Amino acid sequence: MLSSASDSLARLAEAVRDAARQAGAIALPYFRSGEQTAARLWYKGQGASGHSSPVTEADIALDTFLKDRLTGILPEAGWLSEETADDPARLGRSHVWVVDPIDGTRAFASGHPDWAVSIALVKDGAPVLGILHAPIHDRLYEAILGGGAWCNGDRLRLSETAPPGPARVAGPKPLADRFERNTGPVERLPKVPSLALRLARVADGSIDVGLVSHNSQDWDIAAADLILREAGGVLTDFSGLPPAYNKPEPRHGEMIAVASRLHPRAIGAMRT
Repeated sequence: MLSSASDSLARLAEAVRDAARQAGAIALPYFRSGEQTAARLWYKGQGASGHSSPVTEADIALDTFLKDRLTGILPEAGWLSEETADDPARLGRSHVWVVDPIDGTRAFASGHPDWAVSIALVKDGAPVLGILHAPIHDRLYEAILGGGAWCNGDRLRLSETAPPGPARVAGPKPLADRFERNTGPVERLPKVPSLALRLARVADGSIDVGLVSHNSQDWDIAAADLILREAGGVLTDFSGLPPAYNKPEPRHGEMIAVASRLHPRAIGAMRT
């Protein structure tokens, strides 16, 4: 179905965009700005990070909706989602849907606006389609491989020249401390609780350096990774290697997201 590349992806993106918006609409009745969610909330067991993770009935409702909708759009694709038990059958599929129904569940549950529906289609280990919908901000980021990155219909293009003044940095404090120690003063931005949105804001130019702690998962980053790359940025580990997707263990180490022009200096700062 996807052999004709960009034309097929563009048609597919239209259906995925619609699914992301519908998922956002399903979540909205559960969200209360500045207050605890109306949704039932519980915690999943400790993961590799040693911390339990919140999950709400909204996460489950969106996951159920998106799995039905997306597997209907592309039945031959595998499925990998934060809220679905992992099926190793995905490892034998060329195409895999990689989904976080609500990226930033803690934010969503506490009434913070920085959460998003994240949907990526991965082909042979790399994202070829990414949609990120932030309902409270009314922003829909999207990209297809080779087709550029867009937000609400406007093209995203990172500048080829370095920004004036200190770099605007967002991410975990220990990583931001390391970056500043090795580059000089920076402007510290509040940590964006949705990792996908943190990366997307590097793509739209509102963050210069997005830092990522270890233990991120495919579903946190796949869609935003493609959006960032198509906008002229890059997401890599501190040795300069980009993440690979749909591996048996979909977990990643520390990473950095920056405009391509800043990348050599930025990863140099994080290696020391």
